[in-house]
Amino acid sequence: MPLATTRRTGLVDQVIDQIRDAVTRGEWPLGQRIPTEAALTAELGVGRNTVREAVRALAHTGILEVRQGDGTYVRATSEVSGAIRRLCGTELREVLQVRRTLEVEGARLAATARTDEELANLRDLLERRDADQDEGRLEDFVHIDAEFHLEVVRCGHNSLLFELYRGLMEAITASVASTSSDDPEHAEAIKHHGLVDAIEARDATRAAAEAAGFLDELLARTDEPTAD
Repeated sequence: MPLATTRRTGLVDQVIDQIRDAVTRGEWPLGQRIPTEAALTAELGVGRNTVREAVRALAHTGILEVRQGDGTYVRATSEVSGAIRRLCGTELREVLQVRRTLEVEGARLAATARTDEELANLRDLLERRDADQDEGRLEDFVHIDAEFHLEVVRCGHNSLLFELYRGLMEAITASVASTSSDDPEHAEAIKHHGLVDAIEARDATRAAAEAAGFLDELLARTDEPTAD
């Protein structure tokens, strides 16, 4: 376990930082129960009240979830992601609306700022995404599709936009999973070749339109009535 013994000043803040870092690094994966209060107290060399206060603060941000009588679990890997989980819950439409806002501008910037190496990486991710979709590897498809969209935003070279988007990756991945379909017509509608072609052509207007188009398609589908 990588947590270091804390200093004697600002103990609660130090424990918060160390627990958050352990979660971010994946030491405690999403959904996993973290060590007990007693174990953390011994590991960090601080009192139980310090650990309890730090855990309470991280639960308030949405990173941890305290389940009475069961333990404390990792609920999100960042404060932003935790906030999205609390605010949106199962509201897929809200997640898609936020994605549209960020991804349209991300695509616009990517078309003007991407490098040749980044374009090649986008092509590779797109090829892997399509292969996973065509061969029915749904779980792999969900993760590679989310990674593809993150890479598009990264290509825009706007560090703040990238960090905002990356902070939402759990909600974004969940939205990909929720909108994935085995319907060939639906799968074809959500192909991203036009987006990459526009980024390659450095056509910012078309890239933004491509990003808006598929998300508008997904948003329209969330308005469709479900069968009883």
